Amino acid sequence: MTKKKKQLTKSSDKIVSGVFGGIAEYFGWDKTIVRLIGAFLIIFPGTVVSGVVLYVIAAMVMPDPTQGNGGQSDDDDDSVIEGEFREK
Repeated sequence: MTKKKKQLTKSSDKIVSGVFGGIAEYFGWDKTIVRLIGAFLIIFPGTVVSGVVLYVIAAMVMPDPTQGNGGQSDDDDDSVIEGEFREK
């Protein structure tokens, strides 16, 4: 059995682009808390421009969730169609 390497990807449960959701999924944290902390760090320290620029860069660099594993989701299987096994 091979262990799959965990990869940081955007979340499919997006609000803006899925960056904070992807970070939360990667570390196993609550998405709402990570989004609130991220918004707080962008808005309140007075670094709105640099925070937004970093967010946009992260959104461009982080792969979509389907790109992280060859364009297939984890539960994609050729032998399964809508929960039933296909006969070969």
